Amino acid sequence: MGKSSSGKDTIYKKLLSQKDILLQTIVPYTTRPIRAGEQEGVEYHFTDEAGFQQLLAQGSVVEHRAYDTCYGVWRYFTVADAAIDLDSQNYLMIGTPEAYSKLCGFYGEEQVLPVMIELDDGVRLQRALDREKAQDHPKYEEMCRRYLADKQDFSEEKLAHSGIERTFYNDSLERCIEEIVEYLRGKLNEKSC
Repeated sequence: MGKSSSGKDTIYKKLLSQKDILLQTIVPYTTRPIRAGEQEGVEYHFTDEAGFQQLLAQGSVVEHRAYDTCYGVWRYFTVADAAIDLDSQNYLMIGTPEAYSKLCGFYGEEQVLPVMIELDDGVRLQRALDREKAQDHPKYEEMCRRYLADKQDFSEEKLAHSGIERTFYNDSLERCIEEIVEYLRGKLNEKSC
């Protein structure tokens, strides 16, 4: 978890490549348009409102968030997959503190481990601007909306409610990843005992 442009996508990919902690993916779903450089089934499963409503009606949606963007409502959600086996595999996914709380409620708090990424707001804003400039059709207004929405999604109240205590500061990517890997190793060793 982390505010937009905190580096969570990069950290996510680096953690998946670690050979000693073996993490599988739970790919979230979204109704937002795919960005340049993204691939279906890698960062997200991309669907539309009808697809979301169908999964919701089937009872497959574990948690969901809706954002009233400059381009309409965009949903982000997690779908319960029969292939998810928490007894034999460890998984990694990207979400918000609210999503973390709902995952704990669905799978059990002892099954879900939070990894919160933090970074200076000015650095995040510059990263977001640089990323948006690289798009074929930059959506600066939406970038600003996301940046401001993070204030609510990651408010002290929501963080306190979710019980997330440990955070990782991403001012040095390699150091941040080393700290996360060490943390995960310790927690996974506790789980296997």
